[in-house]
Amino acid sequence: MLAEFNIFGVFIAPIVVYALAALPITMFVRFVLWWSGLLGWFWHIALFEVSLYVSILCLLILYV
Repeated sequence: MLAEFNIFGVFIAPIVVYALAALPITMFVRFVLWWSGLLGWFWHIALFEVSLYVSILCLLILYV
């Protein structure tokens, strides 16, 4: 069950914490894809990056 996070006395919704945690993971995966050359295979790179972020965010919400 999702519970609120208490950060210095301020209750924060779990989605905010997961969204902030998904950013560095997405940046790392994006860097690996760029370094390996696989990022060039996608037609619309910005749309792929948004979908990658949303996918990682959903996986964090489901499995953490």
